[in-house]
Amino acid sequence: MKNTRTVRQRKPRPGSRIVTSLRQAVDWVEGKDVPVRVTTVEVPTVDVRSTRKRLGLSQAAFAAKFGFQPATLRNWEQGRTRPDGPARVLLAVIARHPEAV
Repeated sequence: MKNTRTVRQRKPRPGSRIVTSLRQAVDWVEGKDVPVRVTTVEVPTVDVRSTRKRLGLSQAAFAAKFGFQPATLRNWEQGRTRPDGPARVLLAVIARHPEAV
């Protein structure tokens, strides 16, 4: 009879994948060559004026309801400035599901 040996695979320790990922993240920030996956998410632009008008709100009411400064809202609508990433996400949600905000 042949002598066979059973090899059991070790279970990874709880949190070991997280620790490994954090180490890789630190290495990446420090400029070291590590295998990383970078995900870029494009947030669509939102026509702020048409969204506000569709909801039947004045600039002041829209700004107050959703937490924007009225001057910022005016600048967006007049094309002087553009909403930054977090504001664009919020505006996209308002445009699609205003009741959720």
